[in-house]
Amino acid sequence: MTFDELAEFKKDLKPLLKKYKTLNDDLDVVKKVLGISPGERPPFSFRIDNLGVETCIIKVKKIACKALKGRGVNSGLRLIYAWFPEAGLPAGQAGKIIFIELYHKNDKENEDRQRIVDNFK
Repeated sequence: MTFDELAEFKKDLKPLLKKYKTLNDDLDVVKKVLGISPGERPPFSFRIDNLGVETCIIKVKKIACKALKGRGVNSGLRLIYAWFPEAGLPAGQAGKIIFIELYHKNDKENEDRQRIVDNFK
């Protein structure tokens, strides 16, 4: 599985890294999990439909963040990513995931659907 990030995701990540010092390590754990099982897994993650895009867009609701002690997977962090299964990729690659957005649920109510449509339509 290969991972990539939108430029907007990197902008989202920068202030969050200052606020949550363990976030890079937490994202590494998320990448390991997604490398094994990239699809939706309710209640931890679910597919976002009705966007008019061809790829699979998934929202992860339960990310364990060590910097938010005592909350575990109820940290409130949300991750939106696009998953491209192995079809159309070079031999040996299991698929590709592009991180679209990362935010805390107290900072923002919902994902930026316009960002998804603009980048994946």
